[in-house]
Amino acid sequence: MTWFFTEWMQYGFMKHAFIAILIITPLFAILGTMIVERKMAFFSDALGHSALTGIAVGVILGSSNTDLSMLLFAVVFALMLNKIIRASAGANDTAISVFSSGSIAIGLAVLSKGGNFSQYSSLLVGDILSITKDEIVSLAVIFGLTLLFWFFCFNWLHAVSIHQTLAKSWHIPVKLMENLFAVFVALIVMLSIKWVGILLINALLILPAAASRNIAENLREYHLFSVIFSMFSGIFGLLVSYFTNVATGPMIVIIASVLYFGTYFYSCNGSRIQWTNRV
Repeated sequence: MTWFFTEWMQYGFMKHAFIAILIITPLFAILGTMIVERKMAFFSDALGHSALTGIAVGVILGSSNTDLSMLLFAVVFALMLNKIIRASAGANDTAISVFSSGSIAIGLAVLSKGGNFSQYSSLLVGDILSITKDEIVSLAVIFGLTLLFWFFCFNWLHAVSIHQTLAKSWHIPVKLMENLFAVFVALIVMLSIKWVGILLINALLILPAAASRNIAENLREYHLFSVIFSMFSGIFGLLVSYFTNVATGPMIVIIASVLYFGTYFYSCNGSRIQWTNRV
């Protein structure tokens, strides 16, 4: 057993990746529960795709800091998408799909000009083993801010997700809550994209929360199971990827998928009514 831990913990990059996963996975689990409840899976996916466009905007403007341009574009993109969704009256999935498709097409067109896209291709699958100490600190800061936001605003966010008209009658600033949540999701997605990957980040946001929703009987269990599933997928996926020499991001998603289908079939084995349908 001692050999098992000393085998992979002797490498600095594995230690950094392990610490990053301890921060990223509960962060994704917390946000993922609200994303699933608000039916925003397409929204977070569109944000991930917009990363390429944000980089492309920085390239066009001649910025040497493409990370900053990616973050700024994501915030603007999220706010614009929120506004269009509110105005589209029920066509949320269509509006998000149009934005997502157009965004990734523009990003690919700009970045592939002159055959230079290869230097950005690593963003598609990410590489958490390359994370540095400074980047871990950045993740820890955004994690702390998210916890504060969750502590002070969760009840309002939950009320908005259940019934917007009722939330307005309680004098809850619905638009402000929606915009703040969208900005937090945008910032976390963009800060994590280079380690998780554009193709995988939405899965890591959705799968643990969806798996938790399959078996949770109340709101407390919903969040607790989501954090447990997310952290288990991250840590176990990191270890399996190390010993099998498989990319870490895909392995984490595979394990999260197994957990989802396991909880799904477990919840189907009987006539238990989900707690979310009894609210």
